[in-house]
Amino acid sequence: MSVGPVNAFGKRRQSHVLILASGDRVRHMTIRPWMSALAICFVGMFGTGYLAATTYLVLRDDLIGGTIARQARMQHVYEDRITALRAQVDRVTSRQLLDQQIVEEKVEKLLQRQLALTSRSGKIGAISERRQASDRTAQEDVLPATGALAYDRRTEARDGVKAIESIMGIVGEQDNRSPRPAALGYTPVSSGNAGGESASDRADRIFSNVTLSLKGVEREQMAHLRQMTNDALRTSDAIRAIVEGTGFTLPAIEEAVNADAAAEAGIGGPFVEPQNGDSFDQSLLGFDSALLELEQTRDAARKLPLGSPAPAAVVTSSFGNRLDPFLGRLALHAGIDFRAPTGTRVRAAADGTVTAAGPAGGYGNMIEIDHGNGVTSRYAHLSVILTNVGDQVKADAVIAKSGSTGRSTGPHLHYEVRLNGQAVDPAGFLKAGTELAGYLD
Repeated sequence: MSVGPVNAFGKRRQSHVLILASGDRVRHMTIRPWMSALAICFVGMFGTGYLAATTYLVLRDDLIGGTIARQARMQHVYEDRITALRAQVDRVTSRQLLDQQIVEEKVEKLLQRQLALTSRSGKIGAISERRQASDRTAQEDVLPATGALAYDRRTEARDGVKAIESIMGIVGEQDNRSPRPAALGYTPVSSGNAGGESASDRADRIFSNVTLSLKGVEREQMAHLRQMTNDALRTSDAIRAIVEGTGFTLPAIEEAVNADAAAEAGIGGPFVEPQNGDSFDQSLLGFDSALLELEQTRDAARKLPLGSPAPAAVVTSSFGNRLDPFLGRLALHAGIDFRAPTGTRVRAAADGTVTAAGPAGGYGNMIEIDHGNGVTSRYAHLSVILTNVGDQVKADAVIAKSGSTGRSTGPHLHYEVRLNGQAVDPAGFLKAGTELAGYLD
């Protein structure tokens, strides 16, 4: 319904009423003329502003162009930044691949060095084991470094392998944490790293430490090898010096003769500088030659009559001029006499071949043994002979029993040593045998 006041002409102006109904509730609101005017003014102002703004934008094309240009510049900036980031990623990737290749090459070199050291230890061990059967005691007393190098230094070589494996990330940490690969040179380092050391510096430091460790092992191997070579040569020289005190000179080593023959076999040709081979292989060859020389020297010394034919007997008459017990005048006693009751066992002084076994004039029953290199030994005045001509006897083997046959005034053992048929003092050989006990056993 419309209800309004009466105007001047007697007519009532009707007001609009807005009725709102919601269920049982009904509301109404009377729309006043000023409300309508206010709404019309608001709509008019909004429309006028919109038209003015549209007209301004249409008339000002430079604003639209500027906006478009600004958007284009922003797009170019973003594209340039993306391109730079991609280039940086490519550089980082290339550096990673290069660093990885460098690390792998370094590790490969370290592994080759470690394998070479292990191989060297194996070679030394093989040489030592090859000689061990014949001179076990001498190696323990005279050459104590032989066994240590072949086995003890392998521990340090294994330590080098562990360090290399830790660099490659093969070995994990030992405190129940999961294994993780070691950082390569391009990996960023956290700010908490002590001293600000980068991962590249850390990798280089580890490689340097491992390299120095392996070089130290190599130097110690060479030092031990030289020491063992010198010890073997000194031992060989000591044996020769002791033997030379008896008046006998041991024969030269066969290898030296073969080397001289090989040198003489050269006829001619252009001079070319010698090749610089592996110093370790050369040292190892020298060590092997020294051991061979020592073994041959020992074998030659063992063939000499260094043992006593009657170990428990006392020497009653020495070598040299003395009064003859039958003629009572000065005569040469060509050997030494041992106090030995009849039936005392007589032993061979060294390995050899029996060249005489039977009666021999004033010697009575006598045995002569040839030990090679012009060295022979004689055992006289025997009561019983237990060997025959041609027999091969070993050192300390029982070959007869003492007695008083031949030109003798009582039971004893007459013992001689001859060099190329000339009688020499057997006491020198007995003394040499005592001094060489630690070298030949």
